[in-house]
Amino acid sequence: MRQVRATTPSGVVTAIVSRVHEREGRVRVIIDGAEAADPDALGAAVVEALAPRTAVHVRADRFWRPAGQRFEYGKQDADAYLDLWLDVDALRREVLDPFPATGRVLPGLRDPETDRSLRATPVELPDDGVVVLSGSTLLGRWLDADLTVHLRLTPAALRRRTPEDQQWTLPALKRYAEDNHPEGSADLVVRCDDPRHPALEYSD
Repeated sequence: MRQVRATTPSGVVTAIVSRVHEREGRVRVIIDGAEAADPDALGAAVVEALAPRTAVHVRADRFWRPAGQRFEYGKQDADAYLDLWLDVDALRREVLDPFPATGRVLPGLRDPETDRSLRATPVELPDDGVVVLSGSTLLGRWLDADLTVHLRLTPAALRRRTPEDQQWTLPALKRYAEDNHPEGSADLVVRCDDPRHPALEYSD
């Protein structure tokens, strides 16, 4: 049964960091949420709070496919946004799959703004290193992780907090929620309709 506890933005970070410290060895964390919930900001805050434990933050949009593939059906095709934009195989190959054994992580492949290669150098983390992957529509894609967090917005809050020029993504996010049930699969759910007053939802 799920329990709900009111908290603060810093309390959310503390809860995730505490879960990480419960695990031995290298840890892979996925923070999933619509852009309106700002999973990247939370990912960066978690990495900062993990210090002095070595951690690296990987943004999923650094693993988007080239623009020519993403925009094959137009720049505002909701189905393509969900099904084609993210290079899931590259995330597995360069970040999540090799990390437990080698500690090796490629921080990114491509700048989402310029569509140019980042020419990033792989980094190697120690035996207790942590990789934090953040982004939208990450759960239900068979991405291996040791801790998963979902940032939950109600449909009304999602519409309200999504900028006008991103409203076209809402059908994709609706299908993602219906098909992948991220609230049910995540280890920790953060209710964040009001970002100043989040709540944590977790299993007994």
